[in-house]
Amino acid sequence: MLRFIVRRLIQAIPTLFILSLLVFAWLRSLPGGPAAALLGERQTAESIARLNAAMGLDQPIYVQYIKFLGRIFTGDFGTSTVSGDPVMAEIRRSFPATIELGLCALILAVLFGIPFGYLAARRRGSFFDNATVISTLVGVAIPVFFLGFLLKYIFANQFRLLPPSGRYAVGAPDITGFATLDGLLTGDLAATSDALLHLVLPAAALATIPFAVIVRITRASVLDVMDEDFVRTAESKGLTTPVIRRRHVLRNALLPVATTIGLQTGLLLAGAVLTEKVFVWRGLGWLLATGIEQRDYPRLQALILLAAGVYVLVNLLVDISYAIIDPRVRVGR
Repeated sequence: MLRFIVRRLIQAIPTLFILSLLVFAWLRSLPGGPAAALLGERQTAESIARLNAAMGLDQPIYVQYIKFLGRIFTGDFGTSTVSGDPVMAEIRRSFPATIELGLCALILAVLFGIPFGYLAARRRGSFFDNATVISTLVGVAIPVFFLGFLLKYIFANQFRLLPPSGRYAVGAPDITGFATLDGLLTGDLAATSDALLHLVLPAAALATIPFAVIVRITRASVLDVMDEDFVRTAESKGLTTPVIRRRHVLRNALLPVATTIGLQTGLLLAGAVLTEKVFVWRGLGWLLATGIEQRDYPRLQALILLAAGVYVLVNLLVDISYAIIDPRVRVGR
């Protein structure tokens, strides 16, 4: 298993290297160059020249790239042109909010998606199966931002059951940055309850598409496995239905589901951009959206590289889960 993980880590290095080249080239391809983009309407020939010299942009391109890599390895992505704070400080403040939201959305999607997909496959052609397929199509088709506004209108504005935006009420404890955890650490159960209530609507909106995809993949995978010869052989040997479902059907059906979960985890950041804007959830998605709106290029380059690193890590975890579910995956890889 260790050799398998090491090989996967080595294979991830070229991906990150190519991405750093793309981000580096993107910054140099901006109209007028990075200095002009950072200065915006305040730019003059003299100010651009001074900023180029200060940022080392007047040096040879290979020297710039080496220094760019050095800043990445040291976590120095410069200063935000919007807030004036170091970009890494902004990311550290916002990262817990996105992790909390994304993890909750993923738990909801997996917790309900796999059972619904499995039950739909077991009852193929029934009303439950047809209703599940139709609901997943609707879930995939509805844009996240529209669903977010719809949930806010129904549950926050009309029935006033849940908070419409934000992460917690004013005065909540802030220790780790995770709103639900901070309340538990301080013994403030009211703060934890308030944080969970604020989390319901954005997590439900963000979980919709991963839930629909997981349901459909689980259903299709279970149907494929149920038609395999080894399942019929197990039935002919007199194995009980629970044993066949657990050892032969569900375990073999989980391989494509694990891949789907990994891909959806990597895509959660894209959905979080819209979700966090709708619910004023100040996480990485909020940072990315405001960075795009206000042309905060130091912030954008850091978030792009961070998103790529998370995506590579998630795919590594998916490969490891493959090897755990089916040891044959490790052979010859």
